[in-house]
Amino acid sequence: MSTISKPASKSAPLAVTPSRGKTLGNKATATRSARPAKPALSKPAAAPASKVPVKPAPIVLSKPTVAKPAKIKKPKLVRDSFTIPKSEYGVLAALKERAAKLSNPAKKSELLRAGVKALSAMSDVAFVAALKAVPTIKTGRPAKHKPD
Repeated sequence: MSTISKPASKSAPLAVTPSRGKTLGNKATATRSARPAKPALSKPAAAPASKVPVKPAPIVLSKPTVAKPAKIKKPKLVRDSFTIPKSEYGVLAALKERAAKLSNPAKKSELLRAGVKALSAMSDVAFVAALKAVPTIKTGRPAKHKPD
């Protein structure tokens, strides 16, 4: 014959061991009784959309958005050095003065870049003729003159 345990707190009731008929006194080793567990409370289902009044979205007046111009990436710059005859270097100085007199001052690099653009816009025949008009020179640094 088995004995029934005393009702303990609601959180952890003690169970009867059927084989020995003794109650478990230690709450840590006690198991829940065979009572059915209470069903978990679930959130009430949302009411149908037709019964809930829908508030219209508030009208927000804002300034018209102006499309920002796309950022123009700066071109990567390349430094280079070259050898040029003194006479042609003088032409660069004359072109700089000419640009300044025309109220459009320019740097040597801007003049050289303008020359490259002008060469690229030429037809093949004119481009070859311009190249043949320029004498070839020895590349590299000029030799230093020793004082006599």
